[in-house]
Amino acid sequence: MPALSSYLRKVLLADAVVSGAAGLAMIGGADFTHALLGLPSGLLFWAGVALVPFVAMLAMIVRAGSAPSALIATIIAINFAWVAASLFVAFGPAFAPTLLGKVFIVAQAATVAVFAELQIIGLRRASAMA
Repeated sequence: MPALSSYLRKVLLADAVVSGAAGLAMIGGADFTHALLGLPSGLLFWAGVALVPFVAMLAMIVRAGSAPSALIATIIAINFAWVAASLFVAFGPAFAPTLLGKVFIVAQAATVAVFAELQIIGLRRASAMA
């Protein structure tokens, strides 16, 4: 397995920390923020729970210091899927978030999109060096 570059390792670690904090906030705050955001508490709770295995995977990769390129590409795809799902929640017909809810959803989706782009840059740099 190829070793992670210092850059990619830092990006994956930052993704793990931010995703972990967001997951804990969504799990712990689901019952308190659902009315403010206009989102079902179950959606917030289970979205937070869904982040737990993702964060664990990122942490294991960072700790190992190596990962196949296909695994990094999968992480990037998961991040883009999260962005797409978030935008569906914010603007699709299934939910009716408040303005603050839409701002929250778009802000976290933008953060995830930035992580995906930084991971693409890291993957490209690794490919160029190989």
